[in-house]
Amino acid sequence: MSTSTTNIESVLHEERIFAAPPEFSEKAHIRSMRELEELREEAERDPEGFWARMAEELHWFKRWDTVLKWEPPHAEWFGGGEINISYNCLDRHLTSWRRNKAAIIWEGEPGEQRTLTYQQLHRDVCRFANVLKRAGVQKGDRVALYMPLIPELAIAMLACARIGATHSVVFGGFSADALKDRINDAGCKVVVTADGAFRRGTEVRLKPAVDEALKHTPTIEACIVVRRTGSNVRMQLGRDHWWHEWMEAAASDCAPEELPSEHPLFILHTSGTTGKPKGILHTTAGYLLYAHLTTKWVFDLKEEDIYWCTADIGWVTGHTYVVYGPLSNGATVLMYEGAPNYPEPDRFWQMIERHRVNIFYTAPTAIRAFIKWGEQWPRKHDLSSLRLLGTVGEPINPEAWMWYRDAIGGGRCPIVDTWWQTETGGIMISPLPGATPTKPGSATKPLPGIAADIMTKTGEPVADNLGGYLVIKRPWPAMLRTIWGDDERYREAYWSEIEGVYFAGDGARRDADGYYWIMGRVDDVINVSGHRLGTMEIESALVSHEAVAEAAVVGRPDELKGQAIVAFVTLEGTRQASDELKGALRQHVAKEIGALAKPDDIRFTDALPKTRSGKIMRRLLREIAASGAVAGDTTTLEDFSVLERLRAQEEE
Repeated sequence: MSTSTTNIESVLHEERIFAAPPEFSEKAHIRSMRELEELREEAERDPEGFWARMAEELHWFKRWDTVLKWEPPHAEWFGGGEINISYNCLDRHLTSWRRNKAAIIWEGEPGEQRTLTYQQLHRDVCRFANVLKRAGVQKGDRVALYMPLIPELAIAMLACARIGATHSVVFGGFSADALKDRINDAGCKVVVTADGAFRRGTEVRLKPAVDEALKHTPTIEACIVVRRTGSNVRMQLGRDHWWHEWMEAAASDCAPEELPSEHPLFILHTSGTTGKPKGILHTTAGYLLYAHLTTKWVFDLKEEDIYWCTADIGWVTGHTYVVYGPLSNGATVLMYEGAPNYPEPDRFWQMIERHRVNIFYTAPTAIRAFIKWGEQWPRKHDLSSLRLLGTVGEPINPEAWMWYRDAIGGGRCPIVDTWWQTETGGIMISPLPGATPTKPGSATKPLPGIAADIMTKTGEPVADNLGGYLVIKRPWPAMLRTIWGDDERYREAYWSEIEGVYFAGDGARRDADGYYWIMGRVDDVINVSGHRLGTMEIESALVSHEAVAEAAVVGRPDELKGQAIVAFVTLEGTRQASDELKGALRQHVAKEIGALAKPDDIRFTDALPKTRSGKIMRRLLREIAASGAVAGDTTTLEDFSVLERLRAQEEE
């Protein structure tokens, strides 16, 4: 069997390694590789016993009868147990000094600030739970949340969880059509929104998009509107209600529902490469346990920390690591409404200095933007409060990892490079900062209790340093339960590719130390003369050149080689595009990872098409490279002008 046709070839080599700083390890929750390996061994030896022991950290109204019922591909965790996430995130903190601790520190893009203590957050969540009841919401109903990144969004989520309603958060940048499709798919009864939001100094109007969507959403009975920007909006009599008016009239006590462990907590739609978005369903107890544990372990969360995850709550990162994970741990969470470069490219660094942020979790896409904007911006600010950095969303190339470590972390902060998905519910592969030596660009090893592997398409494990398909071989508490309303699609998408295992859709390799290197989506693999190459490794080689800020690599049909490699490249600062630079970059890739990976075509661009969560839309670039046109779904694209400029280049 030829590995070049059944596996993904790995051509990236990274030798640098950074031990966990001793001063960090001394105070960490998990202080050494020995402690970490003991946890892994316990989880491997007795998975159900391991998760049962961990579940003791949560508050249960009724203890479970069975830890796991596994009828592939369906899992039930903590059967017979009763629990409430809102209670675990709020009520249990009110019996200690934490009731007066800041739960959420919020900053709006124009600069206003609000702080909610756990006691205040609990009061507002109870009030809004009563508002939802007034609007007719009952246990088991679905509620759509189409809102800016404001405290009211977290309040609405926790209120839904309190009364047993299932929330479906729709990112506030999506179109009316995208909102309509998600409301209809989930069969939502109520939608919660705002008049608008602020983004790069202008208002993003949300209520008009809701009005348009609600023309075609027969299940919606009420719309509750937060006044954020103060702009004039149309309020339909009998259907639309102001948040502040109903909150003023609501009682401030609302007992939490004692919910079965498998009660549906949320539906979150993730775009497929084709067809309608998939409504990923997560349930209550297993998801909460995993969110709680991974937040504590991966971010080494301490009582005194100011923790900032920059993700919008419209994405799963915001669900797990802005709301549920941190609040169940009693953390202080920083939330920011706006753009990282408004009014200047140092907004994030200014906020870290102002709020004395200790833990900072952001995306590789953002880091590459910071690199492009220049090191002079972070240098203007005191970032000495930082003690831990994290990345999420896609593989981070080694040079961006090193820049992040040095320019933002001052060479002293461990970096947790995390791999996970909407479907997994929480972080699956990551260093633990007090224990794991790190390698730039590697997510290191699976967390305790996660049985990951790398396989061929036929289900055979691959040898070290050979690329293959990333799979999970055993159920875990936060795993998705199904695709809402389409269980057959759930089976087909995640469990049919390789028999008996969860297929993540990503390519990866494992090195001789057992470290995992994520190579990107298998959809993005390029087949060059019978060799299957992961795009991430070629992109990393390009970005390691001093002239390159960001790169995206795709394949286009080629009669001779099967596929040709096309690289879309944005340049650093004042660098100018030229044929000489194209030649230099091709030679640089050949020198870094081999002539086989040398791009056939390099196209310079001032920006790359990205989703609103910051992921490069390589699918659109493949279409442009192949035909010069785009026919696929663009509803998640952030800036349509980028596509127009790329098309125009194609026509020149």
